Amino acid sequence: MKNCRLAFAALTLTGVLVTTAAEARPDLRQMSCSQAQNMVRQHGAVVFTTGQYTYSMFVSNRSYCDWNQELFVQYGPTRDNRKCPVAYECKEPLFPRGGFNRWN
Repeated sequence: MKNCRLAFAALTLTGVLVTTAAEARPDLRQMSCSQAQNMVRQHGAVVFTTGQYTYSMFVSNRSYCDWNQELFVQYGPTRDNRKCPVAYECKEPLFPRGGFNRWN
């Protein structure tokens, strides 16, 4: 009986933690464009919920990127703008600096 109570308590706690983690991610669709931009500016990098099953990380500067990545403007759907330029995303460029010669 004691093991059943312990297992039930563990499952309940796990459910609470999973729910809290999902709720902790801000929903970009519920914010105004300026609110989202300010949040990224204040925190440096934010992972927003962007759709029912999607999320994306927005960064304020290149220090959040890997050495071979560059900043590209990242747009997102906000409450007042369907294509808000929220911040940046880190991506590897299609054509790397210095060209394709890897011996440069």
